[in-house]
Amino acid sequence: MIKENYLCLAGAVANQSRPFKPVVAWLAFYNDIWSFTQDKSKLKYVEDAGGENIDTSINRITYNTSNPDDLEALHAILCTVDVVIDETATLDPATYTVSSFLDNVGVEDHSCFAFLTNQTLWRYDKRAYNSTLDWYDGAVSQPQLVLADLIQAFSSPGNASTTFLRNIAKGEGVLSIDGSMCGSQDFSTPMDPTILPCP
Repeated sequence: MIKENYLCLAGAVANQSRPFKPVVAWLAFYNDIWSFTQDKSKLKYVEDAGGENIDTSINRITYNTSNPDDLEALHAILCTVDVVIDETATLDPATYTVSSFLDNVGVEDHSCFAFLTNQTLWRYDKRAYNSTLDWYDGAVSQPQLVLADLIQAFSSPGNASTTFLRNIAKGEGVLSIDGSMCGSQDFSTPMDPTILPCP
């Protein structure tokens, strides 16, 4: 059921004629270093949602912000990107905002960054229990919801209604989740997946 729903959504995107495919970068910041993801599942999500991953000719995936040459190269790459998904780890997801991203990326003039101008800067920490992200449970078990999030993020970021992604460029906050949101379901019974409408 989940696989069929995912394939239907991906097929619907593939059959649409779009003027362009947004260039997308998944990246994370740790110890002064930005790293672009090489996670094949994330790259596949981008393609299935109608996006294009950053240019494969980029010869490195890590950039040290304390090195001026690296920082300049990182900024040059980011100027070619339409959508950013920032997966930087943080102890308190609710405190990570667009200002956090800008501080980490070390830039004052961000006029060339289309993903900031178009407000397409996302994180996958929309749902969290304390500092534990639902991404590592809910997103893994329901990839069709991740795909739907990315389709929304790429095609209508201003009106996106997402499950796991939050738009920090628009100031979207974190949804705190807990067991009470599961209702009266018996914990020994698996939850039914969320099947999305597909044209």
